[in-house]
Amino acid sequence: MSTRKVFSQDTRGNVAVLFALGLPLVIGGSALGIETTSWYFKYQAMQSAADAAAYAAAIEDRSGSSEEEIQTVANLTVTDNGFEIGPGTIQVTRTAQNGGGQVEVILRDEAPRYFSAFFLKNEVRLSSRAVATYNSAASACLLALDPTASAAAQFSGSSILTLDGCSVMSNSVAADAVNVQGSAKLSTDCVIAAGGVTATSGLTMSECDAPMTEQSPVADPYKNVPAPTPSGSCKPVPTNGTLNPGRYCSGLTAKGNLTLNPGVYYVEGDFTVNATASVTGSGVTIYTTNDGHVKMNGSAHVDLTAPASGDYSGILFFGDRNTVGGNNKFLGDASSQMTGAIYYASQEVDYQGNFSGQNGCTQVVARIIQWTGNATVGVDCSAFGMTAIPLLNLVRLTA
Repeated sequence: MSTRKVFSQDTRGNVAVLFALGLPLVIGGSALGIETTSWYFKYQAMQSAADAAAYAAAIEDRSGSSEEEIQTVANLTVTDNGFEIGPGTIQVTRTAQNGGGQVEVILRDEAPRYFSAFFLKNEVRLSSRAVATYNSAASACLLALDPTASAAAQFSGSSILTLDGCSVMSNSVAADAVNVQGSAKLSTDCVIAAGGVTATSGLTMSECDAPMTEQSPVADPYKNVPAPTPSGSCKPVPTNGTLNPGRYCSGLTAKGNLTLNPGVYYVEGDFTVNATASVTGSGVTIYTTNDGHVKMNGSAHVDLTAPASGDYSGILFFGDRNTVGGNNKFLGDASSQMTGAIYYASQEVDYQGNFSGQNGCTQVVARIIQWTGNATVGVDCSAFGMTAIPLLNLVRLTA
């Protein structure tokens, strides 16, 4: 046998040995590559689920839902995307922001282990994070909260209402959630409703070409404000003179000239202002409870201003949320002023007065709003402790 032939045989033998030795590495590398690729695809699926959960939770937060409801929506969204919810799987954090808010969702899971388990002892943990934010694109002066009522925000009679730099919003899904009828005239930035809008030619809008219908409802801006609690003994109401804040157990009826000192007036029953009466005061919040309502006579004089700081900053009238139904009538003579928010989440507000607050700073948030008065209302009222009501919150993923 020639030397060349022997060398050739030896070379073939070496290749076979090298191939045999390298084959496990090739197979192992391929297996590990396939496994890490599966981890990557699982991470991508987790990220998509986190994005969807954050977006859905932000929409829920925008509508005013509780933290528990927001968590539930996030959990359901993750489950719908193929992930099981277990201890430590999902973390949902919501943060309020000026004019909006954000929701952060973090998903955690373990990567499946196959070939890598032979040489990696530690668990392979995957984590994905998504943040959805919503910011206000408009503000409201008038907000009707009822979710289904017909004409939840109605403008009628010969009223002339001008909303300067703000809009009307109704959370009702009714076809006529906002209704402008008869000879009423409403001038505003936009009219926005969760349902529909019916209007005569008396409606004019400066920022919208047409009413915005079928929009998402917005949260009650005062839902987290705690109700006042009664303290001290029951106070009497003189015909004339000065009143101090505190508990009024048989309602509060103004028959003469009354000046209200700053503070919270806890009125168990009706707050009534008779025809010949005059009621003035600044830094005042009037809370009606025990099925109490507001009753003002058209010839009365009312000049009241809400506190500009504290728990009830900007809130002038506050209705007990547990008093469901009934209406509150706000009237007064032409020189009257009510500066602050009129808040009756579970009741109706009938605004019949031909006036508003200082610089137009009157805000109405109620279950139903009926407006028949003439007034000009503004939105920039921060000097009086009032905050704008955010509308058209635009939800987007930011991380």
